[in-house]
Amino acid sequence: MTPLNIMVVDDSLLGQRKLITMIEGLGHAVIKCAGTGAEAVQFYKDVNPDLVTMDITMPDMNGIEATKIIKEKYSDAKILMVTSHAQKSMVIDALDAGACGYLIKPIEIAKLEEAINRAMKL
Repeated sequence: MTPLNIMVVDDSLLGQRKLITMIEGLGHAVIKCAGTGAEAVQFYKDVNPDLVTMDITMPDMNGIEATKIIKEKYSDAKILMVTSHAQKSMVIDALDAGACGYLIKPIEIAKLEEAINRAMKL
């Protein structure tokens, strides 16, 4: 797969670092990080990433709302939810908002790679 430019959205710096390490280990580049949903919406237009990893629970604006806004403005956006929440209703809400996949933390690198590959084929 061609290396991707990825934006990581997570309010936890530790969570961001873990994802960055895994993403870069897969040969992709992390071009921007955001700590809130509002930042994700703002930064998306500036960096136009190939893929976004999006946490759900964040201050200011949650990841489901941010996903909905990004997808309304950029219908071709690829957003992969990466979160600690496994409730069925949240998974459905995220997919309804336009997410192209859903990973539950803690993530294994093989599952991340599989989810990225699947997202990019949609």
